[in-house]
Amino acid sequence: MSYLDNIRTFVRVYELGSMSAAGRDLRVSPAVTSSRISQLEAHLGVRLFQRTTRSLAPTEQGRSFYRGATEILDSVDRAEARITSITENLKGALHVAAPLGLGRRLIAPQVPEFLKRYPDVQLRLRLTDRAVHLTTEGLDLAFFLGQPEDSTMRIRKIADVARVLCASPDYIEARGMPETGEDLVAGGHECLNLRYPGAAEFQWRLSTPKGPRKFAVSGRYECDDGDVLTDWALAGYGVVLKPVFEVAEHLRAGTLVPVAERTPPEAIQMACLYPHRRMQDPKTRLFMDFMVQRVSAAIEAGAGRR
Repeated sequence: MSYLDNIRTFVRVYELGSMSAAGRDLRVSPAVTSSRISQLEAHLGVRLFQRTTRSLAPTEQGRSFYRGATEILDSVDRAEARITSITENLKGALHVAAPLGLGRRLIAPQVPEFLKRYPDVQLRLRLTDRAVHLTTEGLDLAFFLGQPEDSTMRIRKIADVARVLCASPDYIEARGMPETGEDLVAGGHECLNLRYPGAAEFQWRLSTPKGPRKFAVSGRYECDDGDVLTDWALAGYGVVLKPVFEVAEHLRAGTLVPVAERTPPEAIQMACLYPHRRMQDPKTRLFMDFMVQRVSAAIEAGAGRR
């Protein structure tokens, strides 16, 4: 077994916290997983994990080695993807997920150019505002906003995206202009909320003079489609919290206006989520590199500005 395979196994054991879980992820037996870790420890001359019958925890040397190991694997994956893209014609299906607003406005418009470059690749793009699970749903890559629920996956950050609280001029005329998060809550404002199965209770994290604070907002309007919330806001039914790129055209046109500007929402992370073993497929890496570059450029060019 190659030294590189042993390193890959170590990284998965470290991240999943279990020999058996890492074996399932890598599609090898627990015995093979354990053997690879033992070979790596013998080569390095240190213990990477403290093992008992019920637990497994990285040693100080293991934690230190993990940081270097992930850098090595990232470099190898990138190099393999570049070589393969030059020497092979990429083929097969890519299964990708993204939130509705992000997918419609920033991902889907870039897809035709990628498929033009690689005509034997088929893209299966799934747009949903609910949380997705890459392994169980057979996804190669997922774009997301915020923090992912699955901590066992790899994350590649794209940008910090500005957000805005906004409502229509008609709503503000009828209900008044909320200046702060306190005004939204105490004033009984109608807050338009994204709801999907398993979603947490609604709390908007806003910046205050005393630091970030969560406000428990409420409202009669809920939906699992973020674009429906925007439509409701445009129709004057309430206040919506949105990434700026989703409502930039409405803000420029004045059909939506910022509210509660004394306590603005914090920026939100936009990133890609992917499982380690999928990075062995060069088309996944190339698609991610392509989209990260294009989406970052779109944000910088003004898609995220009002």
